[in-house]
Amino acid sequence: MAAASRSLPEALYREPPPTRFHEVHGANIRVDPSGTRATRVESFANGLCFSREPLAPGQVFLVEIEEKELGWCGHLRLGLTAWDPGSLAPVPEYSLPDLVSLGRSWVFAITRHHNRVVTEGQEEEPPGRPPGLLDEPYLHIEQLRIPRDRLVGRSRPGRYSHLLDQLYELNVLPPTARRSRLGVLFCPRPDGTADMHILINGEDMGPSARGLPTTQPLYAVVDVFASTKSVRLVQLEYGLPSLQTLCRIVIQRSVIHRLAIDGLHLPTGLKDFCKYE
Repeated sequence: MAAASRSLPEALYREPPPTRFHEVHGANIRVDPSGTRATRVESFANGLCFSREPLAPGQVFLVEIEEKELGWCGHLRLGLTAWDPGSLAPVPEYSLPDLVSLGRSWVFAITRHHNRVVTEGQEEEPPGRPPGLLDEPYLHIEQLRIPRDRLVGRSRPGRYSHLLDQLYELNVLPPTARRSRLGVLFCPRPDGTADMHILINGEDMGPSARGLPTTQPLYAVVDVFASTKSVRLVQLEYGLPSLQTLCRIVIQRSVIHRLAIDGLHLPTGLKDFCKYE
C-alpha cells in the first residue's frame, strides 16, 4: 500500500528495488530460479505473469523478448492490475479479456504497428525516426526523467550493423521482435489518479489508460501470449548513470559502428556490453 501511495517526486529520488516475477503465474509459465525470466512451455495461452511487488510511482517494469514461437497469431500483452496475484485462484487463462473482465486491471495488446495512443483532440502523428540515444539520452514522461540507455532493445551486431544503426542513432527493432524491450509504469496525476504508460524501445506510447487508483497497490501484468514465448526482466538505472554506462557512451561516440568495437583493446565483457549483447 505504501508503494502505491508514495508521491512521484519522492519516488524519483529513491531507487526502487530490483524487479522480479511473482511466484503466482499462468499454468504454462515457468519462471527461472532468479525470478527474472518467464517462459511459456506449451500452447499459446495460460501465460500470465505478474510483478512480485507492487510498482512504485514512475517505476518501469521492463521486459525484453528473448524467444519467439512461430505458428501463433498475437503478441505480448502488458499492463497493470490492482489485484494481488496471490488472490487469483485460478490465474485467468488470458489477460484479455479474462483478467480485464474481473475489473481493476488495465492491459494493452502490443502489435507490430500502431501502438501509440492518440488522446482526445490530438491528431495522430505519422511514424518518424526515433531520437538517437546520443542525441536524447533521457525519456521524459510528465515529471519523470528516465535514462533511455537500457530502455532500447538492440539487434544483435552483424555484417550490416553499420548500415542499420550507424552511431547507434536508430532503433530498427519492431515492437514484437526478439530483443525488443517493452515496459509499463504509472504516473500519478494531481487529481489523485494515475495514467498508465507503455514504453516500447525507449519511446513512450502515451497514456494507454487513465483514472487508475493510486490508493491501491498496482502490480505489473505480462501476458506471454501466442508468438511471444519467453521474456526476461531488464533492470534500470533511475539516478546517475553507472560508470559502466558512462564508459559505453564514450566508446560509442568514438566508433563508427558496433562491429568496430571488436578491434578495441578492451575486456570481452565490456565489448559485449558496448554492443548491447
